[in-house]
Formats: sequence, C-alpha cells, structure tokens
Amino acid sequence: MALPSKAAAFFDVDNTLIRGSTLYFLGRGMYQRGFFTKKDISRFVLANLRFRLTGQEKPEVIARYQQAATDFIGGHSVTQIEAIGQEIYDEYVSPHLWQETIEIAHTHLAAGEEVWLVTAAPEDMAHLIANRLGFTGAIGSKAEIKGDTYTGKLLGNLLHGREKAVGITALAAERNFDLSKCFAYSDSHNDLPLLEAVGNPRVINPDAILRILALRDGWPIHDFRRMRVLNRWLGPIVSRLAALGTLITPQRRKRK
Repeated sequence: MALPSKAAAFFDVDNTLIRGSTLYFLGRGMYQRGFFTKKDISRFVLANLRFRLTGQEKPEVIARYQQAATDFIGGHSVTQIEAIGQEIYDEYVSPHLWQETIEIAHTHLAAGEEVWLVTAAPEDMAHLIANRLGFTGAIGSKAEIKGDTYTGKLLGNLLHGREKAVGITALAAERNFDLSKCFAYSDSHNDLPLLEAVGNPRVINPDAILRILALRDGWPIHDFRRMRVLNRWLGPIVSRLAALGTLITPQRRKRK
C-alpha cells in the first residue's frame, strides 16, 4: 500500500531568506581570516556581482560564477570550513536574515510540512543555515570532496535556474512529496522554473520582472524591504500597468 504523499515548502536563500549573498558572506569571512588575497576576493566578488546583478543565464556568466562558487574553498578541509561557516553565520548571515520569511517557514513547519532551502550556494553552507533555523534540510551546489578536503571543483551543475526545479523534483521522488501541494518562495525571475514546478508559487521581495509575472498570474507577493517608499507605493502601480499592457511576454511552461 502506497504511503500518502506529503507537502513541503521550498525557499530560495539569497534576498528571499537573507538580505544579500550567502556566497559573498562566506568569501568575506574567509578573506578576513587570511584564506586568500585581495586579488582573489576581488575576482570572486566581481563574478558574484556580475551573476547577481545582470540576472543573465549566458553560459559564460554562469561558468564564472560556478567556478567562484567552489574554487575559493579548494584545498581546505571540510572540518575547517564547517567551523568557519558557523562563525560566519553568527557574524554575517544571522544579522541579515529576513525574520518575516522565517516566520512563514515556521508556519509551514507548524502545519506538518517540511521546509527546504534551495540555493546555488554551496550545499554545506545551506545545510548549516537550515540546521540553525530549525528547517528540515537544504539542497545546493555540491562541492567535490576527496578525503576531508575540498578539491575546488563542482559536482554536477550549479543549482541555478532550471536546475532548482530538477533538484526539487528529485527530492520529491525521494521523500514522497506531491509537488502540486507544495509551496515555493523566491525573489528572482531566474527561479521561475522552481516556482512553476509547484502548485503554490509565492514571491518574496521580488525583482521587477518577477513582480509583474506574479501580478499577472495571481501569485501572492510578500515584500519585507523597508525604507523603500517608491517601491512600496509606485512599484505595484507600475507593475500592474506593465502586466495589463503585457510588456513582458516570456515563453512559459505549463505546470503539471
């Protein structure tokens, strides 16, 4: 007899759960501890900003970010990076958490639903964040390990864009989730595949394109950004006008 299917809530991390970039915080903390030079951190930050700000999915842009995502931990032991990760969480990640997003996540937990983080950042760091917040677990980009040492290479693809949908689909099969009953939260239009893979998409602190698409499709919108008067008052008006005018008409896949 088949077990009844379960529901889960999937949360993007950067700018959805945390104000800023998890990978940037990790790199900053390692730089301050003397793990690499100013030149190294500059190259890493440039790749990170280019990827985050352009929102492009061009292969060469993703490749630069993908290399930055794992190269800087190469040669360091898993135990060492885990200890540093705990310190970095306390110093940088914790002060930048969106408490409102955490409250939403705990609402799902209280309803008996699992809560998973889904991020392009290293999976080990994502697990650390999930554990500290009392969430069920996390999936992220997997860094190769030999013995107790990171090689600096990525295992598989960067968990970005369509790869997030692939990731939660595999997780759903493993843990018996019914994706039509699941929830997904993100701030970025790059996560449309993730949002469209579930029956209950939600957006948090959305970028302009995602806000328009969410309004068009009737997805709930949560915006926790403070001190953004123009965004709070003019943003929804502009977005509705744009949605009504169909200024953006991307190719969309039908949800199953």
